[in-house]
Amino acid sequence: MDDTDLEATGFRVAVFEADLDWEDYSGDIEKFSNIFEPLERYNLTILRDRRTQAIFIECHIPADKLIEHGTADVSLDAENSSEYRANRDLVTDHASFEQMCSDAYEGRRFSNIVAEFSPGENPLKIIGGQHRFKAIEEALEEGVNTQHGVKVYFQLDNEQRLDVQIISNTNISVSKELLDRMFETIAGAELRDWAQDCGLLEEGQDFADKPGRSNPLTVKECRTFIVNYFLGGMIKDTDFEKVDTTPQLVESGKREPKLWGDVKRQHPKLWSDEKLRAAGAAFAKLRTNQLNAFYDAKTKKYKGAPDARHKAKNLALLAGWAFVAGCLKDNNIRLARHFALAESGKSKDPLRAEVLASGRHATDAANYRGLGMRTDAKERGRFAELFWLQAEKGQGISKPTVDLAIQTYEAKQASLRAKAMRAKLG
Repeated sequence: MDDTDLEATGFRVAVFEADLDWEDYSGDIEKFSNIFEPLERYNLTILRDRRTQAIFIECHIPADKLIEHGTADVSLDAENSSEYRANRDLVTDHASFEQMCSDAYEGRRFSNIVAEFSPGENPLKIIGGQHRFKAIEEALEEGVNTQHGVKVYFQLDNEQRLDVQIISNTNISVSKELLDRMFETIAGAELRDWAQDCGLLEEGQDFADKPGRSNPLTVKECRTFIVNYFLGGMIKDTDFEKVDTTPQLVESGKREPKLWGDVKRQHPKLWSDEKLRAAGAAFAKLRTNQLNAFYDAKTKKYKGAPDARHKAKNLALLAGWAFVAGCLKDNNIRLARHFALAESGKSKDPLRAEVLASGRHATDAANYRGLGMRTDAKERGRFAELFWLQAEKGQGISKPTVDLAIQTYEAKQASLRAKAMRAKLG
């Protein structure tokens, strides 16, 4: 370890890595030291994460400096998507956070806060430990000013920043939806822009960081929609009744799930595909009309069960609708009927949530609660059959149509199994 005495400039560093050119970082580290006055300012050690080559130091920063010059409002890609946040939403009504605040009031010295130093306004970007940061801020307002342990990174590129985000969130119950959003953000803004253009997300809105009926669209839901549109497009509409038409779900929590990666490679111009965009807009309209069907203009409140008004958030339904839209992309008459489902509800909800709930097969388990409650392959396949039948005449969803769709799905699967067994027999 080489010691470099820089007391004349206000700090001293020890470079732990023999082959590290510390001078590339000395300017930023000096600025950091002068702004935050860490306890270790005359004994700072520069370290390198050997997996990502990211450079960091570990030190203790006074609360007043931390709060004055730090922020938890952090973007993952400041250059291309600066308006979209990297961190989870703060959960301030949880008992664990309340205990955290209580500890901070009593002088708790927190540690393992992870940040990136980036000169400019609010130069310390809190990447991990945003709830601790908030607790420290509240305690500081009551006059509690103590030092807290911070791991500070310097000059991260986007890949290193993504890695730090992920490892910082591994200590908590991070949702796969948040990981998906982080991965998609670092990949670019195309998916988010596409969803906003279609109306699946509002203008300026980001994907949800956790599942929930009333939450915005998740990355998984958006990817699943696009993937099934193209999977359906691979089937001729004249073959629909003879082949397996079970929609697929895109895996969550991975950098690039196979289904999603395959579709992007096979359809490099998907972002400019007008038929896909039209399908996205039509489904966005269906979601909006389903929700509005439960809105009481007099009370200005939503009525009915949340599951019914948010029925279009069911992944099996979303996948089945997109699959059929893809299969009918060149059949203008039936595609128009499929898209017109959003208008078929009139005074009732277009997806007829109560009717869906009544649908079941003799082989279903006793705890099966009807279509739209699950997301397994059977549920997805049944929805594909339902939307296919609806598009035949465009008369909306009815009890007979739901029953026929379920029977058709079961009969098709039985036929496909028999065909596979005959093939094995030769």
